[in-house]
Amino acid sequence: MRNAVVACVAATFIFSLLCDAATGDSPSSLTATPVKHIVVIYDENVSFDHYFATYPNALNLPNETSFKARAETPRVNGLTGPLLEHNPNFLNVKVNQSNAANPFRLGPAQAATADQNHGYQEEELAFHCGLMDSFPQYTGLPALATQKLHPQSLVGALPEYLHQTKGLVMGYFDGNTVTALWNYAQRYALNDNSYGSTFGQSTQGAIELISGQTNGVTDQINAASFLVAAGNGTYTEIADGDPIGDKCSNTAWGQLHYTGNNIGQMLSKRSVTWGWFEAGFDLTRTNPKNGTTGCSRSTMSEVTQVLSADYIPHHEPFQYYTQTANLLHTRPSSVQMIGKEGDQANHQYDTDDFFAAVKAGNFPSVSFVKAPAYQDGHAGYSDPLDEQKFVVTVINFLERQREWKNTAVIVAYDDSDGWYDHQMGPIVNSSTSKSDGLTGPGQCGDGSTALPGPGVDHAQGRCGYGPRLPLLVISPFARRNYVDHSLTDQTSILRFIEDNWLNGERVGGGSFDAIAGSINEMFDFSHPDAKPYILDGSTGQVLKQ
Repeated sequence: MRNAVVACVAATFIFSLLCDAATGDSPSSLTATPVKHIVVIYDENVSFDHYFATYPNALNLPNETSFKARAETPRVNGLTGPLLEHNPNFLNVKVNQSNAANPFRLGPAQAATADQNHGYQEEELAFHCGLMDSFPQYTGLPALATQKLHPQSLVGALPEYLHQTKGLVMGYFDGNTVTALWNYAQRYALNDNSYGSTFGQSTQGAIELISGQTNGVTDQINAASFLVAAGNGTYTEIADGDPIGDKCSNTAWGQLHYTGNNIGQMLSKRSVTWGWFEAGFDLTRTNPKNGTTGCSRSTMSEVTQVLSADYIPHHEPFQYYTQTANLLHTRPSSVQMIGKEGDQANHQYDTDDFFAAVKAGNFPSVSFVKAPAYQDGHAGYSDPLDEQKFVVTVINFLERQREWKNTAVIVAYDDSDGWYDHQMGPIVNSSTSKSDGLTGPGQCGDGSTALPGPGVDHAQGRCGYGPRLPLLVISPFARRNYVDHSLTDQTSILRFIEDNWLNGERVGGGSFDAIAGSINEMFDFSHPDAKPYILDGSTGQVLKQ
C-alpha cells in the first residue's frame, strides 16, 4: 500500500511538471498562491498618519484635486477629534516648549516639505514610552533649518510659525494631495497596522525588507558612529552608511558591509528569477535635460526645486552583501538575462531594465522597484506629487500587461522620516543599547523579548516594532476597498515571498520574518478581478475602471 501511495505521488508530481512545461512555467515558478509575479515599490520616509491620517475624508478646498470616497469605504485608525484638536504634542509644552503643535493639514501647494529627524534614538524618544507626545522636540525640524541641508523653496505658504519651529513634524496630507494612493486604497487593500521592523533610517528599512536583520555588520569604514555594540563582538547598524565598494558610494561618508542571508540568495538557490531595480543604477545613461551621467546622473524636481542624484547607494540593500552585490554597476548581458542567475549584473539593475524586461516577456518572479530620488517621496528632495507620478506610471504599465492577471504590487515605505503618527506598535524585540530610549534611558522594553543575531543570542540595537507605515496591496487578487488591521511589519513582505516561492523557508539568524504577521488577509484569491484601474499620474484621479 505504501509503495502504491509513493508511486501515485510521484506520478502526480511528474504530471504537474509536464503541465507546467506546457504552460511555459518552470518548477521554480511554482507558487503557493496564484501570484506569479510580485513587484515591491519601496518608497521613502512616510508615516501612516502623514499620508492617511483622515482617510477617507479629504477637505476638498477650491483649486485642489478633489477626492470623494465611496459610501461603503471603511475607516482607518487615523486622527479624529481630540487627536486633531487637543493632541498630546500640543499639550506637552514641558517637553516641546514653543514647538508644541496640533496636527495640521498640508495641501498640494505645500507638497514640498522639509526632511525631519529620523534617527533611531530620536524616534524612540519621540514615542516617550508610548505617550506619543514628544515629536516636535525630538524628530521635528523646521523648514528654514533644513534648507542648509537640502536647498529648496517651499511651494505655497505654510503658517509662518511652522517655518521657524519644529511643529512642522505634525503635518499630514489628505486625498487632495496623495490622491493616487487614496484611490488605490479605494479599489484595492490598505493596511493600517503595519510598522517598521525597527526604529531608524532608510538603510535599516531597506535591509529589513530583504533580510530582516540589521545586526549583520562585519566591516565598516569611518562608520563607527553608525553602529552600536550588539553583544559578543557583533554590531548593529542604526544610521545610513553607504555600501563598501559601491562605485557610487561617498568615500567621505561612513561605509558598511553585511554578512548573513538575504532573500536574493534564497531565491537564487531555488532558480527563482528576481531583481532589484533602482533608478540611476545604469551608469552608462545620460540625462538629456542636463547632461548628467554616471553616479552624478540627477534630476531636478519641479515641485521641490532640488537637483538630486537619481541613485542613492544606501537605498540599495543588496549592495551590502558580497553574494548579491554588483559594485561596479555592470550591465546585464541581455534583456533576456535580466532576473536570471549567473549573469554579470548579479540581479542588480536600473528601473529602465524592469520596464524593458517586462515588455520583452521576461517578467521576473520577484521585483523590487526603486524610483529616482526626486520621485521616491523622501521629504527635502522629493514630495508626494512627484512620488505619485512614479507609482502610477509603474502600476498603469503593469495593469496593461498580459501577466497582470497573476501579479501583485506592494507599495511600502522604508521608514517614517520622523513624521508624527499617533499609534505605537507592540515591542516584539527589546534592546538595551546606549542608543535606546523608548521606555527609559538606554532601554527599549524590559528585556523579556529577544531576537538573536548571526553571532549573538540577543542582538542589541534592534528595538522594534518601530513607527507605523503605509502598506498597500494592488492586485487582481486584492480585497476591494478593504482596510486590513492585521499586525504586520516590513518583513511581512519578505515572509510572503518566502511562503509563496520558497515553501516557507526563513532567513534565519534572528530575522524578524520568523515572527512577522501575514499580509494574506489583504488578498481574496477566490474572486480575482484583473480589470485595469488606470489613474492620471499628475492628478491621481481615475481615468479608467
